[in-house]
Amino acid sequence: MVSGHVHTLPTEHMCEVSPYHAMVESAVNCHLIQITVAAVFGVAPDALTAPTRSSATVAFARQIAMYVAHVSFGLSLTEVGRRFGRDRTTAGHACRMVEDRRDDPAFDGMLAAIERAACACAQAADSRWETMN
Repeated sequence: MVSGHVHTLPTEHMCEVSPYHAMVESAVNCHLIQITVAAVFGVAPDALTAPTRSSATVAFARQIAMYVAHVSFGLSLTEVGRRFGRDRTTAGHACRMVEDRRDDPAFDGMLAAIERAACACAQAADSRWETMN
């Protein structure tokens, strides 16, 4: 998945949301991801965007949230970094660290469940937009 410094997006992990939702709702999508990951790791959602590293658990949860925002929701590394109070190089590092652990079946299963949960929330919001318009 990582080729030099370029992180490619695997289409099998992309969350299907409308272009309108993706464009207008990147902040909401990041919040959904933060809430989902925070619930899995038992940390406060705000801790994922705190300016300090905090505990190893929070740092690891943040890396997973950044990965999901980039890979599953297609946000650029610059946008991911901005949404998490970091820069694009930190977001890229997070994606590489998470990707390197996907060979572990238990980790991959947990990550896939997080991706499905966050995408399900985004798709429900997408349906809400369609029914309201």
